[in-house]
Amino acid sequence: MKLRILITAGPTREFIDPVRFISNPSTGFFGYQIASEAVRRGHKVTLISGPTHLAPPRGARFIPVTSALEMKREVERFFPKCDCLIMSAAVSDYRPIRARSRKIKKKKSRFTLKLKRNPDILSIIAKKKENRVIIGFALESDDLKENARRKLERKNLDCIIAASINKRKPPFGDRKIRVLIMPRAGKAETVFSSKKNLSRIILDKAAKTKYAYSGSKI
Repeated sequence: MKLRILITAGPTREFIDPVRFISNPSTGFFGYQIASEAVRRGHKVTLISGPTHLAPPRGARFIPVTSALEMKREVERFFPKCDCLIMSAAVSDYRPIRARSRKIKKKKSRFTLKLKRNPDILSIIAKKKENRVIIGFALESDDLKENARRKLERKNLDCIIAASINKRKPPFGDRKIRVLIMPRAGKAETVFSSKKNLSRIILDKAAKTKYAYSGSKI
């Protein structure tokens, strides 16, 4: 069975003024690896990506975005047409209440920046889940298993891929990482592997879950 897979990747940028923004260290590498592997398997792939330095995988439909609100808009646009959403993007939780149209000058020794919450894309989209497969990601500094389980249940996911923040070996870019793979149905497992191999594992789980929803046999 060939699937229509929607993948998000990379960070978002929330602009303070024309030259400054809030973001995070995500490189988008993991999401791009998943997209490349999905294309290789013959799936129809749409990749929605925040700003990265990576070349989009050949064969994937590529939708570039910058902010969390732009990513939300595109996910909502393509989600009804997909069989599976893999939400690997590192979406900023907050954005400035007001982005300045001109560069903020250094006039004071202190500067107060007021922020507001960005929409939780996964929570919003999961309300329209039906028989689609949704896989989420989590990056935690403590209580990895418990926080991952809460996110899995709260956001109505089929599976969550959770990693711990390690200052000496941050989980960004092209490197092996240790992740906790926690499906809604089945046993959680810890895997230490390259992101290329993890991409295969994630897509296998997505296909298996979709087969189960459709009542087909693998």
